[in-house]
Amino acid sequence: MTVRVLVVDDQRVVRAGFCSIIRGEPGLEVVGEAGDGVEALRAVRECAPDVVLMDIRMPGMDGLTATRRLTESGSPARVVVLTTFRRDEYVFAALSAGASGFLLKDCEPEELVGAVRTVAAGEAMLSPAVTRQLIDAFMTGSVRPAAPEGDDRLTLLSPREIEVLRQVARGFSNAEVGAELGIGAATVKSHVNGILGKLGLRDRVQATIFAYDAGLVRPGT
Repeated sequence: MTVRVLVVDDQRVVRAGFCSIIRGEPGLEVVGEAGDGVEALRAVRECAPDVVLMDIRMPGMDGLTATRRLTESGSPARVVVLTTFRRDEYVFAALSAGASGFLLKDCEPEELVGAVRTVAAGEAMLSPAVTRQLIDAFMTGSVRPAAPEGDDRLTLLSPREIEVLRQVARGFSNAEVGAELGIGAATVKSHVNGILGKLGLRDRVQATIFAYDAGLVRPGT
């Protein structure tokens, strides 16, 4: 199955570079381009992409606003935010807005392609540098939870699901969670899907943010 990609960036030369990388990969197709958030929302409606590569800083509607509106609209398109900026607030804001991935524009082409394939498959993607940055931000307190601790939605989860959520929030894969809890990876995947459904979350990134916001996991634990 071909993955349909929309490339959004206000710089034509940057868009051209991303498009060239995507078009050179089997199973990936560029179905449209946009230069700002407004154009991106229109292109999503017209082109029905599976994945949107979204710049953050653009004239008019920025990428964070566009990502949030896509999420709120219920669009199935999954967003990978690309930026030159390493600022903590951009990372957290992008993930909170509903992005499924966050990459720096100086990433390697294979990392970009891998991110597209990963989020198209329903998973979340953060570059190692961004993952480390986000964890450090939590640990130093420069990024703080937006929701009160003890989120009522935790009552929707079984004790086993809460344990799985804790491990997911620590960055463990399904296989690693299974090894930690003594269950199979397929069972972990089933639990993760149940957690996302009960909490109304899109993916593991949002589940991780929820776990921190709810006080289920604390930095460094």
